[in-house]
Amino acid sequence: MSWTALLVLAAGAYGFKVLGLVVLGGRQLPAPLARCVALLPAALLPALIAVQTLTTDDRWVVDARAAGVGAAIVAAWRRAPFPVVIVLGAAVTAAVRALA
Repeated sequence: MSWTALLVLAAGAYGFKVLGLVVLGGRQLPAPLARCVALLPAALLPALIAVQTLTTDDRWVVDARAAGVGAAIVAAWRRAPFPVVIVLGAAVTAAVRALA
């Protein structure tokens, strides 16, 4: 990606943030829209993880990354400390790659 495209995208993102402040002007969103906006981060994070873990070159692939993410999910579900979740996910991914 070129620097020009990166700067244009960054300016566009900043512009949308400013436009939101100007349009809303400190007003509250309607209740249904506010609830929807509050749920967006919880929906986007798993979607981004799935896309980064299970796709390669615009196709679905289940490989060592999926095993590592699966192990990290189980560790997080069992309430392991965050550093343990990260190290466990990386270790499982490395182990599966070494065995394959």
